[in-house]
Amino acid sequence: MPDLSSPQLAPLPPLQAIRVFEAVARHLSFTKAAQELGMTQAAASYQIKLLEERIGAPLFLRRPRQIELTEPGQRLAPAVSEAFAILGQAYAAARGGAEGLLCVTTVLTFASNWLAQHLGAFQIAHPALAVRLDTSSRLTDFAREDVDLAIRSGGGKWPGLEAHKLLDADFTPMLSPKLAASIGGVREPADLLRLPILDPGDIWWTQWFEAAGVAGHDLAKRPGSSMGAQAYEANAAMAGHGVAILTRALFKNEIADGRLVQPFDLVGDDGHAYWLVYPTARRNVPKIRAFRDWILAEIACP
Repeated sequence: MPDLSSPQLAPLPPLQAIRVFEAVARHLSFTKAAQELGMTQAAASYQIKLLEERIGAPLFLRRPRQIELTEPGQRLAPAVSEAFAILGQAYAAARGGAEGLLCVTTVLTFASNWLAQHLGAFQIAHPALAVRLDTSSRLTDFAREDVDLAIRSGGGKWPGLEAHKLLDADFTPMLSPKLAASIGGVREPADLLRLPILDPGDIWWTQWFEAAGVAGHDLAKRPGSSMGAQAYEANAAMAGHGVAILTRALFKNEIADGRLVQPFDLVGDDGHAYWLVYPTARRNVPKIRAFRDWILAEIACP
């Protein structure tokens, strides 16, 4: 006898059609979706046609060489992605533990100057989980990319994402002891202007000099070299090629070893930090939870 107290579920379309829709919406390509699902493009198109007939409206605008989600498709896609994420969480939890492949994308300097130095401890604690690192500064589209977690700098508020603060992205000038000695030592902030400045177009320089009360620095007239990452600028600074403006927490070893010196206690802070982020819908996936708990504990260690 049916349970009359249970709510009636709305009729659902075939799961295969929903699965194909999720893949096509993620790739915006019938060909790529079909390849991922191991079916022909014609079979994928047929499943979408079945779903559109059930809904009573087209889900994709089919244009030459590209497709776009229609308004109904845009409403359906996020809910379908979240539903599959929840199913994936439940399946992983049922299998027990964190295993498989974990993809982490992060900016180059954090990867080379912090994560690479600590990741071995995570691998020892989770031997069944292989970690793949991707270094990139662009924003991550979790709905379309095969990425589990990202580490990025910013303000920490991104819709639909959980964000955990890792390190403050503060900044201060650093240079090699040899370069400092070349002008008899760096005793006041204005002395830095007697030396080559690495990436003088970086807004951090303007903010730091203003906070230090140094007027007329006129960095705009300096050669506009830019290396694109703090790790590269730090290497140039250690080689004595100029003064870099860097985040302290990422260069503790270099300062401790004497390869870099921080001549002034003054530190700039524009409110940005390094954050661990991932989709809210995936917060309980075992491998994501394992990495999150590990990195927050590791960061907290002195």
